[in-house]
Amino acid sequence: MTPRVSSLNALTSLTVALTVIIPWAFLLLLLTPPSFALTSEPHHYHDYCIVGAGPAGLQLGFFLKRAGRDYIVFERSNTTGQFFIDYPRHRKLISINKRHTGKTNKEFNLRHDWNSLLSDDESLLFRHYSKEMFPHADQLLRYLRDYQQRLGIKVQFSTEISNIHSLPDDTMPDGVLYYMNDQLNNSYSCKVLIIATGMGKPNIPDMKGIEYAEGYESLSLHPEDYEGKSVLVLGRGNSAFEVADGIYGVTNLIHMVARSRVRLSWETHYVGDLRGVNNALLDTYQLKSLDGLLEADLTEVQLAKRDGKVFIEPLVENMSEFQKIFGDNFALREPYDKVLRCLGFSFDSSLFQNKSLARRSGRLKKFPAINYNYESSSHPGVFFAGTTTHSLDFRKSAGGFIHGFRYAIRALHRLLEWRYENVPWPSQPIPTAHLMNHLLKRMNEASGLYQMFQMLGDVIVFSEDGESVHYFEEFPINMLHEFTNSTGFPVKQVLVLVMEYGSEFSGPGKDIFRYDRATGDPGDAHNSNFLHPVLYYYDTVPTKMQMKTKGKQETLPRPAAMHHIVEDFLTLWDRPFSHIMPLRHFLDHITKTDLRDRFSQACFFEAMTHDSVGLLCKQRYLMGQGLSATPEMIVETDVEGLWPK
Repeated sequence: MTPRVSSLNALTSLTVALTVIIPWAFLLLLLTPPSFALTSEPHHYHDYCIVGAGPAGLQLGFFLKRAGRDYIVFERSNTTGQFFIDYPRHRKLISINKRHTGKTNKEFNLRHDWNSLLSDDESLLFRHYSKEMFPHADQLLRYLRDYQQRLGIKVQFSTEISNIHSLPDDTMPDGVLYYMNDQLNNSYSCKVLIIATGMGKPNIPDMKGIEYAEGYESLSLHPEDYEGKSVLVLGRGNSAFEVADGIYGVTNLIHMVARSRVRLSWETHYVGDLRGVNNALLDTYQLKSLDGLLEADLTEVQLAKRDGKVFIEPLVENMSEFQKIFGDNFALREPYDKVLRCLGFSFDSSLFQNKSLARRSGRLKKFPAINYNYESSSHPGVFFAGTTTHSLDFRKSAGGFIHGFRYAIRALHRLLEWRYENVPWPSQPIPTAHLMNHLLKRMNEASGLYQMFQMLGDVIVFSEDGESVHYFEEFPINMLHEFTNSTGFPVKQVLVLVMEYGSEFSGPGKDIFRYDRATGDPGDAHNSNFLHPVLYYYDTVPTKMQMKTKGKQETLPRPAAMHHIVEDFLTLWDRPFSHIMPLRHFLDHITKTDLRDRFSQACFFEAMTHDSVGLLCKQRYLMGQGLSATPEMIVETDVEGLWPK
């Protein structure tokens, strides 16, 4: 009977346990979000989900890891930087790897290092990976892999995200929670979603017969496949010229056609335009060696294939009308053996459940529509990082490239920290007496200001008594009217330091090598054409309306006071008469005080003979930080013999 008693006791215990467990399990089921309550697949939650482990995703992952946040980076392939496995097709990057500058200042050197991501590890600088000025793409792949592994950035590989959608959730900061699935139907959710997938969808025009063209993504890289052939290239950017440079030595001819004229990067100062490393075909065109460039709207022509040849033909119903317009010498009248489509890339929104993710129009239609805080204009809580944010500074600054978006991502992280973690934008309190020296240091070495010119700027907030400032680095200046809401710091009087090119510096067709292209006269600094520092002072922060209605050529709305520091051939703004003295006069004007340095003897005399002393004496000498003059310092003195004239 003993075994039976044991069985009855066990059954009784099981009944009691189930009586306790089942109601709780049922309650837990009710509280489980509906999107995954009825599915057997695993569900995972993170505060921050980053889609894409390219340079942008890894850069943001670094900042989130350093801040101790709950994050994950999803990558559909089994490696970081998957885009660079295939692109550029001929494997030569156009990002400069300048290893030597003659200086040891790390921040200054980053101005000329276009491949490194930001980190605290000095070994993770790209100059340790390649000695080539224009490196091989495989070296960037190796660098990105090391960056992820050495810094321990959490990447979940072989995870292809899709079906991104949101559901209302009052417990979330933005009132929604974002859900997504992978290819195994595992589900994930997060309060903040960052898309860092880059621009990987080939642009294919709405052109009749485009199927007869071979795409950049799959065309042959073997010159022998083009031996003795006539080739038509659709496109006029770096990818098109990269392909042309690889084959122009073996072809009969290469014709390139695109809607707009060729833009040379040295002519426009925009790094995304045609670079010198790719433009050899311009020589053979201008020297009449059969190759040629011409302009045409690809939506107004068509491709037709006959007898193994591809013809480009106008889309006109009445050929007599065409003859009237072009006569009988239509430039593209001869057939081609190959047509190559090299028209760049656009953003792929297919990973969203709602495929109609807001887009910009016109030239920017290939980008998702975002606000200046890098947030989707249609999806609150969805942010973008990397080349997808380039719509904000297209053809202006470097936000579409590593050397630009690494700083934009740092700004994005600081915005996220305040909005979701209540961590204010980092700032440095500085006595107003030290402001000029700090400004000179930043304008002479800061890499973020230098590369993200006219987009990121240093914001200096004055205290009520004017004796100190708080210094904020690399804030998105188009959000200046939202400064307090974006940083957590109240502001009234504000000074903004940005880097700018002159409005007449560049443009297609302009003679940028003209003799009067530069100025060295401080009195003519506002006419500087090359990159130079500009300061904007506001008694009160500009309003949203002022920001919205500023002129197209204006970096910021009209300030109460403005100061250009004259351009410098060496990009070193350190000359006492050309750079420093005019800057000090400007700071004297906006602070309504005398910021000239004085020796301790002069401060002592001033304190003994006046009711108040100048700011420098107050914040230095009277605080025990004065500098005593020596006979060598005093070369020529005033009547009291106490300070230099």
